[in-house]
Amino acid sequence: MARLFLTAGKGNITVNDRDCGDYFPTSILQYKVQQAFALTKTGGKYDVEVSVKGGGYTGQVEAIRLAIVRALVELDESHREALKPQGLLTRDPRMVERKRYGQKKARKNFQFSKR
Repeated sequence: MARLFLTAGKGNITVNDRDCGDYFPTSILQYKVQQAFALTKTGGKYDVEVSVKGGGYTGQVEAIRLAIVRALVELDESHREALKPQGLLTRDPRMVERKRYGQKKARKNFQFSKR
């Protein structure tokens, strides 16, 4: 889950009170955060402050990217034309399957003993 604050500024991105480059270790993850700004040509116009929790680095980056995209579209509807074909407005619908009673996990069963 990501909560985002987008303000006019110089392009600083802060994730959980840390710089984006420090928080996300690889350049691919850092690119995904910047992707929406690159496509809409708004890099350096907005400061982003994000609080994100849950999941791993990749899941957090995708949540942040979706939050940024939604904020940009809310500010200016014309950004939708650049972001929609890239699939950035679509949320990932996959969720963890629930554990069922009488089983070890969602699909894994307890070990069967014949004798």
